[in-house]
Amino acid sequence: MNNQFKIVVLAITVLVAIVTYINPVFPREQFLQQAGTVLLVALMLCDLRKRWFSNLAFLGIALFLMLHLVGARYIYSYVPYQEWLQCLGDWEWLHTSRNHYDRLVHLLFGVFLFPALVEFSRCRVTSRQVMAVLAAWLMVQAGSLIYELFEWALTLVLSPEDAEGYNGQQGDLWDAHKDMALAMLGSTIAAGYYIVRSYFKRNKPFAT
Repeated sequence: MNNQFKIVVLAITVLVAIVTYINPVFPREQFLQQAGTVLLVALMLCDLRKRWFSNLAFLGIALFLMLHLVGARYIYSYVPYQEWLQCLGDWEWLHTSRNHYDRLVHLLFGVFLFPALVEFSRCRVTSRQVMAVLAAWLMVQAGSLIYELFEWALTLVLSPEDAEGYNGQQGDLWDAHKDMALAMLGSTIAAGYYIVRSYFKRNKPFAT
């Protein structure tokens, strides 16, 4: 498999990372957000040599990572997406008191990482497509839960201001529950796509 596509995608991801660190808005908090970034970049670098993932799965990892890099620059709560969209036209219906960028990223966590998790499951868990999709779906829920527990643990060791800056709850007591629900929704949409595609492939009529 030619790695040229993956190299280009990784280069774009690195470029986005560099750009997000130009004149940082919240330098200390932005740095705290990058633990997951290092792991995903390491995974992408290893894949260039090991070739674990398809181009689609690799692209999904990169897209999620780029969304996270933008969110980390503004510690999620202050991503100026409303101002960006305003440049493209009238988006008044998107103007809300809460910044919903973090909600979008949690939803797309369940979508963009799903192909990689399905391929991992097919290789390491089961060869059956439906079971691999189910395993990937469960991995998203487990990953979302572990991340929310990690955010809760931070509140025990950081100051209230630092914890709020990292977690981006924006005063919502149900923030963790909503984040997990959105990750579940995203992964359910992706799982539905895989199951429907698998069904039609299995029942595709013979060419005449």
